[in-house]
Amino acid sequence: MSFAGLPVTPPPGAFLQASAEGEAALVAAVLANIGEPKRVADLFAGLGTFAVPLARKAAVHAVEGDAAALAALNKAAGALRLTTERRDLFENPLTAKELARFDAVVFDPPRAGAAAQTQALAGSKVPRVVAVSCNPATFARDARTLVDGGYVLSRVYPVDQFLWSAHVEVVGVFSRP
Repeated sequence: MSFAGLPVTPPPGAFLQASAEGEAALVAAVLANIGEPKRVADLFAGLGTFAVPLARKAAVHAVEGDAAALAALNKAAGALRLTTERRDLFENPLTAKELARFDAVVFDPPRAGAAAQTQALAGSKVPRVVAVSCNPATFARDARTLVDGGYVLSRVYPVDQFLWSAHVEVVGVFSRP
């Protein structure tokens, strides 16, 4: 696989986006809406779909629970401004205090969403959050948590990358007023 021109060798069973075109649309939406941060947290980072292109414009801290995916990202990262951390964000989300060092956060959880992590984000002062989700129902739940925490949802992008199915990917852009 290649993310922003960086070759990454996925381990067996690794998660990948459903189509190259869908992945390109998701990355473009994230990059277009992240602003000009100096430090970004990429949560549920996987192999680096977002972390790698983001690391070309900012320092990125990629957090992922899957050891094999994180090892593949670390092996490929080279000279990028990229640090990684293995962490189960469902059981141990980054706290508001830990999030304070970031100008922006991107998160792309599995279908279950990011309930615990969005709760911590809602209590943080991170100015910009870009959420990516393959499940509109958990996206809506997580978006409600962020909005209740003071974020404003300014844009939602549907990305139809699941050919021949009713499923849709969603990118949401949140900011603090």
